[in-house]
Amino acid sequence: MAPKLTTRSNHLSASLMDELENDWRDLERRSMPAVFLSWQWIGVWLHVYKPAGRLVRIYESSRLIGACIIVDASERRHGLLTSKCIRLHQTGRSYEDQIWIEYNGVLSEHGRERDVIEACLAHLCLKDDRWEEFVIGAIDERDADCYARSTGLAKHVRWEAPCYGVDLHGLAQNQQSYLDSLNRNTRHQIRRSMRLYNDRGGLHLSRAESLDSALASFESIGPRHLARWGNGVDQSGFANPDFIRFHRRMIEQHWPNASIDLLNIWSGDELVGTFYNLLYQGVVYFYLSGLKVEEDNRLKPGLVGHAMSIEHYRSRGFGFYDFMGGSERYKTQMGRKHRNLVQISLQRNRFKFRLEQAARLVKHQLLRTRRNTVGQSNE
Repeated sequence: MAPKLTTRSNHLSASLMDELENDWRDLERRSMPAVFLSWQWIGVWLHVYKPAGRLVRIYESSRLIGACIIVDASERRHGLLTSKCIRLHQTGRSYEDQIWIEYNGVLSEHGRERDVIEACLAHLCLKDDRWEEFVIGAIDERDADCYARSTGLAKHVRWEAPCYGVDLHGLAQNQQSYLDSLNRNTRHQIRRSMRLYNDRGGLHLSRAESLDSALASFESIGPRHLARWGNGVDQSGFANPDFIRFHRRMIEQHWPNASIDLLNIWSGDELVGTFYNLLYQGVVYFYLSGLKVEEDNRLKPGLVGHAMSIEHYRSRGFGFYDFMGGSERYKTQMGRKHRNLVQISLQRNRFKFRLEQAARLVKHQLLRTRRNTVGQSNE
């Protein structure tokens, strides 16, 4: 008979941090997480934002097999509905959550994921009746379904997006260049753009070779990112000091151990693109970039930069280049879909949530009716 799992919950405090780091790193070595559940990410998140949360740990006898951090974060929606929420590895403050964790979940010993999730959710549902909604994201769509089934709670999808990436191991095994793996139109656009950049002084890639140059490369992304995405709320992270503070700490802590990379793409002496990537367990997680705006639409700094980055990492033995969540055209052109991500809320049985869902259905029906009416009037 398998030993019974036990769950312990402790409020985060300064005195707990050393123990938490040791436990997390030990469990991480026995797990198969994405970078966002590694201490590389979680440690910086805890240091920078100091969330008022609690550490939930799942044990089999004395062996730690699961861990996560839960944060209480009430929210108001539609100007009148309030909800007592708990969140997984997020604070509920938009200026802190803009760093946007992906591939979220409960850190679990490999092979024990289902047991850990069920034990963790049972603890949260049975031992804590203060919360009304559990907000989890961005998480694999299949894991989200598992969470909902385990709790029996109503699942509401708040956000969803496909993920695209490039199998670098597959390219190496097939002795195929990355460009040759693309469709003819995308390959033509990239090669034409490369020729034009070469004509302007030679096209080449360089890496930040010191911590100071890595930080300088990150800072150089800011103006271009702001110009592309805007400086309003929920637009470019470079308009958010807390976003910048997080990533400066990330670079300071993890560039020296080669877990962070900043690549610069040059045409002669002109910097046409900078790419900020997280590196973990043979996977390159493309996080963001700053690209020159070109008047000539034949020049594609993003496509060229990604193509050069992908070949660079393939030559260094990395296994996968992950564009992560989003359906932007360049991702669909350059990668293949490998999963769906969602942000969900698991809702306890409350009248206000049933009312909200009914209003949501009415709104969707009205929008559908309006679209059909407009379509018929244009026939």
